[in-house]
Amino acid sequence: MPDSEQSAFKGKTGWRRIVNAAGYSVDGLKAAWSGEAAFRQVCLLAAIGVAVMLWLPLPALSRMVLVFAHLFSIVVELLNSAVEAAVDHTSLDRHPLAKRAKDLGSAAQMVSLVIIALVWGLALLG
Repeated sequence: MPDSEQSAFKGKTGWRRIVNAAGYSVDGLKAAWSGEAAFRQVCLLAAIGVAVMLWLPLPALSRMVLVFAHLFSIVVELLNSAVEAAVDHTSLDRHPLAKRAKDLGSAAQMVSLVIIALVWGLALLG
């Protein structure tokens, strides 16, 4: 990409870039927590899931997969919220592509929740 098309925010390198990126990530987590009920719900589900997991006598591999499944769902919710925010920023008008983008994000979150249920089922039965 030619230099004239690059964002002015892309100029940082090295440690400064890492520090800035960490700050942006914290800002994103704060925004998700304060503005997204679904994010808070997925975090609560993860907290309960991890607490129950620690209480149950499960093998280490099952524990690892359960934690991963819950964290994966949190990541998916962050991405889903980002898609929704980007679509809403573009336009609040109803449009088939906007609906599709939001529905696809929602479907991704549903699949991640099904993964959690499947992993829990396998951990408890296996």
